[in-house]
Amino acid sequence: MSLGQQLAPHLPFLRRYGRALTGSQTQGDRYVRATLEAIVAAPDEFPREVDPRLGLYRMFQAIWNSTNYDETPENAGASADDDQESIARARLARMTPLSRQALLLTAMEGFTPEDTAYLIDVDVAEVDSLIAEALAEIEKQTRARVLIIEDEPIIAMDIETIVRDLGHDVTGVAVTRDEAVALAMEDRPGLVLADIQLADDSSGIDAVKDILAEFNVPVIFITAFPERLLTGERPEPTFLITKPFQRSTVKAAISQALFFDSATVPEL
Repeated sequence: MSLGQQLAPHLPFLRRYGRALTGSQTQGDRYVRATLEAIVAAPDEFPREVDPRLGLYRMFQAIWNSTNYDETPENAGASADDDQESIARARLARMTPLSRQALLLTAMEGFTPEDTAYLIDVDVAEVDSLIAEALAEIEKQTRARVLIIEDEPIIAMDIETIVRDLGHDVTGVAVTRDEAVALAMEDRPGLVLADIQLADDSSGIDAVKDILAEFNVPVIFITAFPERLLTGERPEPTFLITKPFQRSTVKAAISQALFFDSATVPEL
């Protein structure tokens, strides 16, 4: 099997990580594209002594660390992108980048502390402290009102518990597209957590589209069918959690989504 064939199944999830790390599909995909270009240009430099997925993320980390893109945006294009980048830079100035990477690699991407230490080039003993640092810093910065779109009662209650334990408020729990839109219009949320398949065979994706047509709000999709959203077509969600999920995964995604949201930037 060629290297490309070995890496192909992991690319959608690398794109997920890139988007979560940068807060932008465009920026995240730029890093993934640069990673693939580096592998094609110098295939002998790809780390063959580890699992292909681990090697792929290692190459991505090398690109991330070499560009300093967070500090120096590549171009001053669309104003919306500029706003997002300004928000990101303001927050990154108050937070160690390695801590965010450690949190996302373990909680969202499922790497072990040993693998994470290899990916970000630190001692294993340092990974836990980096994660704790990330959680402590993010939790100080972010509080929001959250709309949950989920038709399975047990899962909805589990998500609601996680959200409240993080210190956020829940504006409501919707089980259909129409109910989700109505709740969002009645009490505007600062974050939406959405499943794809809803109770009346309506779509959480359509519900989110309807909501975003009215106002901007960060969205996290929580689904057993990630392949429906990781298609390589635009637009894709910046934050995506796969069911069954761990509490730490939801916590990391919520924190990171709010990390890049302008409504949660504290006054300086």
